[in-house]
Amino acid sequence: MSANENNTVQLENGSGVQQKEKRYVRPREIAAYAITSYSINNLTSFVGSTKQYFMMSFLGLTGKQFGLIGTISTVWDALDDPLSGIIIDRCRTRWGRLRPFLIMSMPFWALSSVLFYMVPGSFTSGQRFAYALITTIIYGIGFSYLSGWELLLYNMTPNTNERSTLIATQKFVNLFTWLPSLVPVFVDFVPGVTKNKVTQPEVYGGFSVFFVILAILGAVYGFFVMRERVSLASKDEINQNGFLKSIKTILTSRPLAVLLLSSFFGGIKSVGGASEDFFWLNCTGRLSNRLLCSLFTGLPNYVITPVAPSIIKRFGLRTTAISAGVFSGAAYTLLYFIGYKPTGNYWLDFALVTIGLTVCGLPNHIMGVCDPLLKGDMFDYLEWQTGIRNEGIVNAAMGYVNKLSSSVHALLSGVVFDWIKFKPQKDVFGNVVPHTDPKVLKGIWGIFCLAPAVARFGYGLSLLLFNVHGKTKERMLVELEQHRNARSEMKAAELEKIENTENSNG
Repeated sequence: MSANENNTVQLENGSGVQQKEKRYVRPREIAAYAITSYSINNLTSFVGSTKQYFMMSFLGLTGKQFGLIGTISTVWDALDDPLSGIIIDRCRTRWGRLRPFLIMSMPFWALSSVLFYMVPGSFTSGQRFAYALITTIIYGIGFSYLSGWELLLYNMTPNTNERSTLIATQKFVNLFTWLPSLVPVFVDFVPGVTKNKVTQPEVYGGFSVFFVILAILGAVYGFFVMRERVSLASKDEINQNGFLKSIKTILTSRPLAVLLLSSFFGGIKSVGGASEDFFWLNCTGRLSNRLLCSLFTGLPNYVITPVAPSIIKRFGLRTTAISAGVFSGAAYTLLYFIGYKPTGNYWLDFALVTIGLTVCGLPNHIMGVCDPLLKGDMFDYLEWQTGIRNEGIVNAAMGYVNKLSSSVHALLSGVVFDWIKFKPQKDVFGNVVPHTDPKVLKGIWGIFCLAPAVARFGYGLSLLLFNVHGKTKERMLVELEQHRNARSEMKAAELEKIENTENSNG
């Protein structure tokens, strides 16, 4: 048996061979990765779950205007993303290639996250639209470079089992990202308690500041603790490979195309996600019911997330992801046809919708663990083909396509509310109150259920085309290890030669 064969163990899907079980990541780094992700995720969750509701309810934007903002900001991102990808790939600093972007991106990203909710009251309708557009563009610029930190996962360790551990730890910790869910409670009750001296928009503004501070602290901590270890190509190797050749390989990569397709379908869920606050306020009477429901729907995830790596190991990464998507799609479809039919009993109505959403959401965190693992396999596959880890430009390409998709999703999420003729109802203080039109309420329910159903079915079925599995994956991992070891040995020999030359001259 060769040395390379001795350095292999079983793959996580039980179907092949993988790199030796060498440990790279320290427990402190695992904790730092989870903490950084948690702090950043709180802010992204807050912005993602409230931005459309805030802009349509308090800025007075129409659904079409909100969709137009998504489209225009995407055009801007089309110019910025390729540049950010090239910069990230070619970055070489004493702190690593990726860690610096944890810090560099924060001023843009954090500032815009606060500005979303700090709109001057004197602005006209046109000024509010322009303000929302500009802050969205700034947010996109910051996020383009912040995404560099997400690539750390694939550079902290080449061991896919360690990656699974990192991801599972991250996803489990993020289950405790419940702080954004407190926002509806404060929005419902703070104005009344303060006799409307603190308005609903001001509650959102206060939370934005809090989450920004939390994100900054987590980013700084992660910067100082985490390390990058995967051997990288030198700038000379990158230049020899050729930028155009790398682009051609990326554009013709089947795994990348499949992940982009699955991501496009998965993103359709955001249309349903954007309707959540509208559903809870208008259909159930209270925005804070969303928090109450999440206390129950989230409980199974505390069991599912830790065992997700074992499920993947037992059934295989691709099979697990496909099954999770199809199951969730079927559950959301069934929930729609069952319908939301208030019985007049508040607690019975609440229990029925909560049970339905719990079943629909069971696969969510399994897919949450599968997604970065699939992405890691795709990065490894491209390195296998080219000899270069072009994660920055690949991530930028993915980000670009995903943002194009997001612009479609944003436009759709706005347009569907125009289709059902939704207009927010407000009291004399400017606070939003529940809608009463049965047709509007039925339309909200349809958006709430059918958008996630389409998303999950599309996500699962598209992964049938993902070809990095089985024997192909086994061969890829073995050959990658050989190539990386050879590169490390070559660099060590060059350093030794330089030292010997310096010693002889001295």
